[in-house]
Amino acid sequence: MASVRNEAPPYECERRVAHVVLPDFRITELELSATQKIPWHCHTNVRDTVYVAAGEIRLFLRDPKEDIRLLPGETYTIAARRPHLVVNNGTESAVFFLLQGIGQYDFVRLP
Repeated sequence: MASVRNEAPPYECERRVAHVVLPDFRITELELSATQKIPWHCHTNVRDTVYVAAGEIRLFLRDPKEDIRLLPGETYTIAARRPHLVVNNGTESAVFFLLQGIGQYDFVRLP
C-alpha cells in the first residue's frame, strides 16, 4: 500500500480547489467528469465527509460492503481506515466538497 502525505494529487479530476488546509483538517472542492473516479483507498487517521453540490456521487465501501448514492444536498461520512471508492454516477460532471479530519491526512491506495 502506497501512502501519500504531501499535496501531490494521487488521482486525476476535472477540478480541485483547496478551501481550507490545516495540519489536522481540510476542505476540498472536487469536480469529477462522468468518466472519472477516486480509486480504492483509505485514510489512516481522518474520516471523509462527502457533501454533494451538483450531480450524483456513488460511494463503494468495504468492511462492511456498502453502496451509497448521493444527490445534491446529501452527505455521508466514511470512518478512518474504511476502504472506499468514489465515482461520478451520472452523465454530467459532479461537484462535491470533501471535509477531512480530525488528524493527519494521508491517502493509502488499495488494490
